[in-house]
Amino acid sequence: MTRAGLWIALAAVLALANAAVFLWRGGSTHDAASPVAVEAAPSSPASEPGPADTFAASAASAPAASVPSTAPVAAPEATPVPAPGADAGMAPQLLLPVQGIALADVRDTFDDARGSERRHEALDIMAPAGTPVLAAADGTIEKLFTSERGGLTIYQFEPTGTWSYYYAHLQAYAPGIAEGVHVRRGDVIGRVGSTGNADPAAPHLHFAVFRLTAERQWWTGAPVNPYPLLERP
Repeated sequence: MTRAGLWIALAAVLALANAAVFLWRGGSTHDAASPVAVEAAPSSPASEPGPADTFAASAASAPAASVPSTAPVAAPEATPVPAPGADAGMAPQLLLPVQGIALADVRDTFDDARGSERRHEALDIMAPAGTPVLAAADGTIEKLFTSERGGLTIYQFEPTGTWSYYYAHLQAYAPGIAEGVHVRRGDVIGRVGSTGNADPAAPHLHFAVFRLTAERQWWTGAPVNPYPLLERP
């Protein structure tokens, strides 16, 4: 082989070698000396986001919903109730509190003397022992009490807490009567008797009316004559 033929053969071998290297690199034009940039892998979070995180993120990016404003509903106004002891004008008209007794049979004993130091400040409504005693008005049984003078007694408050009705010398309470019980006008609350300092030969109902003070104490109050308050036929 001549020198020219040798160089031609060498050139062909080099061309084939270059082609092989090109194909092995995938057609890249970088040579071995050229730096190849490698993309760094993203760092993994400490924990994967859960459904709550996903919802919070989507809610934060979503536009705020329009919420119609609603005016507050005004509470109904309470019906004013007179304060205890407040001036409610005249006391209400009262039912005569002994069953079967007419007003014509009742004597006004409010100003009668009791001893030399006090007035009676009540009505004595005479009636046979055991006669039903009636609630003179609507109200609540405030106190059941036994005293030396009054014997078996009932203190009743009317609904506004301004007036107290006092029933004394009772023979017995009616069934179901207890402190805190609500009664209606005309309900039987007891029986006429002669307990306390009443004469056993003259059973009667001692009936009194008091204007209560602001403290609403069943044992105190300004006495008011019940006689003008009893309903006329």
